[in-house]
Amino acid sequence: MSKEKQGGGGKRKRHGDYSTFYEKPKRGGKKKVSGSKDKPGRKPDKVRESGYRREEGGLIRLNKYLADAGICSRREADKLIEAGTVKINGKVVTELGTKVSPTDKVVYGGLALKREKLRYLVLNKPKDFITTTDDPYERKTVMSLVDKACPERIYPVGRLDRGTTGVLLFTNDGDIAKKLTHPKHGIRKIYHVVLNKQLTKADFERISTGIELDDGFIKADKISWIEEG
Repeated sequence: MSKEKQGGGGKRKRHGDYSTFYEKPKRGGKKKVSGSKDKPGRKPDKVRESGYRREEGGLIRLNKYLADAGICSRREADKLIEAGTVKINGKVVTELGTKVSPTDKVVYGGLALKREKLRYLVLNKPKDFITTTDDPYERKTVMSLVDKACPERIYPVGRLDRGTTGVLLFTNDGDIAKKLTHPKHGIRKIYHVVLNKQLTKADFERISTGIELDDGFIKADKISWIEEG
């Protein structure tokens, strides 16, 4: 193991029973990237082997190792490390930033840990299921639909409301989950809304200009009407 210091315009269609809302990425400046040509025999900084991601040299941070083993999140893993509950090769490790190699023996709670295989599961979420890992009111959650899908502990990426149906991704890959949900990555979300009554022009305009909800202001980047049938 090793240690590291922490440091437009267009025609408007008439309004009807179906509307589509979607959010698009925020515009930003171009980013400059730099790189070098691969040299013979040189390994990439990160490679994927058998469903795992490994950093150069096979070393990974201990908090990520614990997260990949399904113990907890990286943030919670830092607390476990500082509390002295994790051992590497028989020695208690409390320093954040510690890295481990594939040959190191990591023990937590008296059990030797093994990194989980990365899993990705797509669910067509039905209505009346809440997107959460646990509900204090004991309502139906999406976790009950995937509890036997794989042996690894997976989590929903993002959230769909209780009455919403559609694609919901589950994974134990924290990096992918962060890239898909963090606002800075500008991942577009598309909603197809079916109404139980006619959409008025006034409501159409309100949605276009923005609405103040209980938890703040919301505005669709674009709204369009879809012909029925």
